[in-house]
Amino acid sequence: MGLLDKLKKKTEAADAPTTGGKRQKVMVIGLDCAPPQHVFDEYSDDIPNITKLRDNGVWGPLESIVPPITVPAWMCMMTSKDPGTLGIYGFRNRKDHTYDGLAFATSWAIKEPTVWDILSEAGKDCIVMSVPPSYPPKPLKGVQVGCFLTPSDDAEYTYPKELKAELKANVGEYIFDIRNFRTDNTQYIIDEAYRMTEARFQNADYLLSTKPWDFFMMVEMGPDRLNHGIWSYIDPNHPRHDPGNPYKESLRDYYRYLDGKIGELLDKYADDDTTVLVVSDHGAKAMVGGVCFNEWLRNEGYLSFEGDMPSVITPINKMVIDWANTKAWGDGGYYGRLFLNVEGREPNGAIPAGDYERVRTELIEKIEAMVDHEGNPLGNKALKPEEIYTVQNGVPPDLIVIFGALRWRSVGSLGHGSIYTFENDTGPDEANHAEHGIFIMNNAPGQQGGDREGLHLWDVHSTILDLFGLEPAPGALGKSALK
Repeated sequence: MGLLDKLKKKTEAADAPTTGGKRQKVMVIGLDCAPPQHVFDEYSDDIPNITKLRDNGVWGPLESIVPPITVPAWMCMMTSKDPGTLGIYGFRNRKDHTYDGLAFATSWAIKEPTVWDILSEAGKDCIVMSVPPSYPPKPLKGVQVGCFLTPSDDAEYTYPKELKAELKANVGEYIFDIRNFRTDNTQYIIDEAYRMTEARFQNADYLLSTKPWDFFMMVEMGPDRLNHGIWSYIDPNHPRHDPGNPYKESLRDYYRYLDGKIGELLDKYADDDTTVLVVSDHGAKAMVGGVCFNEWLRNEGYLSFEGDMPSVITPINKMVIDWANTKAWGDGGYYGRLFLNVEGREPNGAIPAGDYERVRTELIEKIEAMVDHEGNPLGNKALKPEEIYTVQNGVPPDLIVIFGALRWRSVGSLGHGSIYTFENDTGPDEANHAEHGIFIMNNAPGQQGGDREGLHLWDVHSTILDLFGLEPAPGALGKSALK
């Protein structure tokens, strides 16, 4: 009997499944950016397979990292470590204290053991698909397919490398992401989300049917790309919402489709001895606009340029910065990263080392006192990395800035003519990330179901390993949801 068939019988708690000495398997379905308000509330009647898992399992909102960013959130989940320990503070990170810009995160930056590293050492077979950052793929006992950071189909994106040709011959295209998803062509985003999701689940079906597995995990990027592309259409509270728009049910329709694909996978591969988890790395919320971080720093006297200010929008890395007269600069993204230009640390440091804390405290006070375009307090938070992370590996920002409780994003380019903008400099974007994702666990041995408070993203690592009777990685920050 398949797991969904068993759920349809609404088995009572007294008949909760146990492994009974059989082979324990764990299947993890990751839905990037899936928010609790959709999965647990608004769309629950439209996604019967996910809702059955929830109603007969342990579930609740899953607190994300600070800030809630896809990279590194999934790896924080899979290692039970914070961004400081991983040394990855976002999609892009400083390589050193020079002014050479930021480098993209890759799998090789992850030095902490993941769930599948530990399971591989324990002799368990693993299938890992599209868990960011997993390009380039790394060796494990099993198979791995790279994530949305894979540069193109020409790259070597599988482990073992021969798997790439096998997938192409037996399934077809593997779609890592929606190319050029920051576009005003709404129908294109929706069509490509379906195409990407269909391809991902076809590849998952092939791998599950042909490869041995004790642990399976995949991450689907469709919810994230649609949230960013169409949130104003589906959220009546979005400042740019048009009640008569033709796309107001488009996200609900996608979730119906996605739930069907999940149901097919569960029907075929999740038996009585399979524990199923459905998780997301963070949620989503309406984005009001952007704070032009470097425009603000320039206005406040912390950032100086040589020559005239641009009359068109210009990335900061295209500007000539007067480093001798610059104390701070910032980076754009869903949150702001502020870097200080410190004497003896940066090549042309303008802040004496002894003034570091004074300047940082001064900036915190100014950032947190900022108002929006209507003169209302933004409610910003400027956080010191050492106060929110256990350690700070790599090159952390000097301040991590959350603009407007994540209803505003950080814009790093210049030439906007204002410190506020309602046009994203990297392309159209309607949503920012939110502080909570989702957690659902079904069919765990001896499980007592019901909603659960206080779940954190890094509990997932400890929970999965506990299901296999294994200890979490040394220094794991999470606890098992089985406890």
